[in-house]
Amino acid sequence: MNLTEYIREKRKTKEILFMAHLVCGYPDFEVNKEIIRIMVEMGVDLIELQIPFSEPIADGPVILKANQLSLERGTRVGDCLSLMKEVSSQYPIPFLFMTYYNILFSRNVDTFVQETQQAGGAGLIVPDITPEEGEEYLHACRKHHISPILLMTPATNQERLRLIAGAGDGFFYCVARKGVTGVKTHLSQETIEFIQRCRQATDLPLAVGLGISSREDFEYLAGKVDIAVIGSAILRTIEQGGYQALKKFLEKLQ
Repeated sequence: MNLTEYIREKRKTKEILFMAHLVCGYPDFEVNKEIIRIMVEMGVDLIELQIPFSEPIADGPVILKANQLSLERGTRVGDCLSLMKEVSSQYPIPFLFMTYYNILFSRNVDTFVQETQQAGGAGLIVPDITPEEGEEYLHACRKHHISPILLMTPATNQERLRLIAGAGDGFFYCVARKGVTGVKTHLSQETIEFIQRCRQATDLPLAVGLGISSREDFEYLAGKVDIAVIGSAILRTIEQGGYQALKKFLEKLQ
């Protein structure tokens, strides 16, 4: 079952799916594994594992700090691939990598995509690559059966949304607002109009992320998109209250 089929099948029984975001190696890989175990146990439907990068331009202070600390502690791409391989073989949900293009370029694009596939990854989110500049990346994804998850933003015009729709696969990540991660997003009629424009461009599933942090957000988006994405709020919860706080937070969202 490919990524799109998985999402559509799960949506038959859930109004909206939940994708969680973690930074590999923060605070360490053993904690990562326990957090993933709790997430799967609490009903998270997809997990996005971020390979840390020194200049994560799309990320706000919470995830930026996690990237920096993970790198300071010696996290390498190979460590992240090992984590992906372990958890993807252990749990029956899709795992995706999120990172920046320099990571792929440094390792060799085709090699990295192949390694992701061999580690059990279902997709890749690379926010700083565009369809026009990503021919090598998109070809490698097709070759190795990995879904390239492309971003759609409120500033994107309809013609360009259609261009993006023709290049991506799996689902599309609709960025709820301008800016970086970690700042609360106030969902509004503008958000709905943006989602409608994305829906006009593609019939693949849609995910909404950037500033999503509460049950109210999930309820607002339910029936309008297929997936809600939470990252910074999860990291803040774990930092402030550990595993028990994470369980309570996830319980409130479902």
